[in-house]
Amino acid sequence: MIHYSLYPHKTAQQWVTFVHGAGGSSSIWFKQIRAYTKEYNVLLLDLRGHGNSKPSLAAALKERYTFDTIVADIIEVLDYENIKQSHFVGISLGTILIRQLAETHPKRVLSMVMGGAIMKLNVRSQILMRFGNIVKSVIPYIWLYQFFALIIMPKDNHKESRLLFVREAKKLYHKEFIRWYRLTAELKPLLRFFRQVDVGIPTLYVMGEEDYMFLPSVQQIALSQESASLSVVPQCGHVVNVEQPVVFNKTTLNFLSGI
Repeated sequence: MIHYSLYPHKTAQQWVTFVHGAGGSSSIWFKQIRAYTKEYNVLLLDLRGHGNSKPSLAAALKERYTFDTIVADIIEVLDYENIKQSHFVGISLGTILIRQLAETHPKRVLSMVMGGAIMKLNVRSQILMRFGNIVKSVIPYIWLYQFFALIIMPKDNHKESRLLFVREAKKLYHKEFIRWYRLTAELKPLLRFFRQVDVGIPTLYVMGEEDYMFLPSVQQIALSQESASLSVVPQCGHVVNVEQPVVFNKTTLNFLSGI
């Protein structure tokens, strides 16, 4: 079972589950814990191979990961802790996992908060993915990760987010990075499906106005899907919960209180 941390509330009935992105860990939510634990039971996850979730021998022998197997890790924790339903808060690739979980286990999801959501790969991101696929086995993965972080979060005010994710990514094994990177082969058809199908679960997208690679597609989803709404955070890049935590916490907690 993957590693996780629980923050039970004395009286609250509802749970909020936080799902980080690729290369991160549950530590990226440190600016959310205090605000959320005042009102909700909180579950923080370390996805397989990340943070304190070291890969098991069985997982290490497997060649490929899939989004379904990673979602199954999350469901295993919910079942073990007898959490029937939860709100879900994700960042970056974590939003894809939450959306897939909503597709396969819709009754477990009360709502979705999607920070820095990835819902479409634009031309630049597709070129980056192809470049990474070519060099991922011949250069140190941390160089590739640092390069990606700089492209996605290029401005000075994105520096904290870049450094945080690079620091956490250094804890990955190279083979673990390769397994996660191979998930990109599944992305295009999966994201196309997500854009076409409204799962019908209340969803708030929280995007930085400087998240130039991913914001345009989310703006289109917010207009086309009835269950979706969008909040754009000024002077903010991809990792909204780190760069603008006060705005992120206030916006998302207001959204959850209305569910």
